[in-house]
Amino acid sequence: MGVKSRDPSAGACRVGAYEGAWIMQQQLSVITLGVADLARSRRFYCEGFGWAPVFGNEEIVFYQMNGFVLGTWLETSLAADMKRPALARPGAFAMAHNVSAREDVAPLIERLLSCGGRLLKAPVEPPHGGYAGYVADPDDHAWEIAWNPAWPISAEGYVTFGL
Repeated sequence: MGVKSRDPSAGACRVGAYEGAWIMQQQLSVITLGVADLARSRRFYCEGFGWAPVFGNEEIVFYQMNGFVLGTWLETSLAADMKRPALARPGAFAMAHNVSAREDVAPLIERLLSCGGRLLKAPVEPPHGGYAGYVADPDDHAWEIAWNPAWPISAEGYVTFGL
């Protein structure tokens, strides 16, 4: 049994010979976003993206995604759960929602804006190809709305990395 370690000079993972080591499965289970107003957030995700919650109460809403769960949790409750005095926003990250056609990018961005989003960057054709723009949700979490012709999307919504 080996453990994968990153070799920075090679830019790839390799297997080492560490007996009894456990290898963590490469997957993501849940992303939880801290939100100030759960009703406002729910409108953005339900009406903007068209997503249906699988669970919700006065503090949190969960959305079943393709292979993981997205949660929106009142920021104060999330901070308390993590034992942090406060959560910093906005974060140095962006989530992405890929669409299957170039012509789907702009209308989705417009719908998100009409449901409480804020335009960060209008759609453009980046040098690496495709078409993408950015919207912030009502709590300033950044979402890239993108079409990439090299990244196929299955009927279930799974995106496959391609070059």
